[in-house]
Amino acid sequence: MDKRPAVFLDRDGCVNVEDSYIRDLAQLRLYPDSLNSIKKLNAAGLLVVIITNQSGVARGYMTEDLVRRAHDLLLGWARESGARIDGIYYCPHHPEGSQAPYAIHCQCRKPAPGMLRQAAEELGIDLAASFVVGDKISDIALGPAVGARAALVRTGFGVAQLEKIESESLPMPDHVADGIGGAVEWILSFGGAGG
Repeated sequence: MDKRPAVFLDRDGCVNVEDSYIRDLAQLRLYPDSLNSIKKLNAAGLLVVIITNQSGVARGYMTEDLVRRAHDLLLGWARESGARIDGIYYCPHHPEGSQAPYAIHCQCRKPAPGMLRQAAEELGIDLAASFVVGDKISDIALGPAVGARAALVRTGFGVAQLEKIESESLPMPDHVADGIGGAVEWILSFGGAGG
C-alpha cells in the first residue's frame, strides 16, 4: 500500500471552539469554516486525522464515554456536510491526574508523537509528507518530532502561545494562520497529495 500524506488537526481551539474542558456536548461548537476546510483537504487527496489531548478524563472532569460521544457528534456533522474525517485519536492521560488508571506518563500525550505514529501505522500515512495544525506549542512540536510541517492557528490558545514562542525564543512553527481556513490554504499551496 502506498503511504499517503495526512493533515493532523488538533480538536479544541482548532476544529471546535476552545471552551475549557468539554464536559457537556452542548459545549461542542465548530468554527464556521472547519467543515469546509476539511472538505478542501479531502478534495486534495489528503487524509484528515484529528489528534487531541483529553486530560480532562485523567483529571476526573469527564469520562471516556463523553469524549467518544463528542467524536461521534463531530463525525456526524462532517458526514452531513459532505466532509470526511479519516480518524480521531485522543489521549486521556495526564501524569498529575486524579483518576488512577489515567494518571500516567504515556507516549500518546502531545507533544509525544504516539498518536501520530499509531495513525500512520493504521492508516498508511507518510509522516514526512504530512502536516500538523494546532493552537498550542505541544501541537506544533509534533511536526519536527516526525518530520512533518506544522502550522499554529491564532484561534483557541494560539495568540498566547505565539507570544510565549516569541518571548522565550522557542522554535517557530512553519506557518502561522488566523484559523483553520488559513492553515488549510497554506497546506494546499504544497499541491495536495500529489505535491
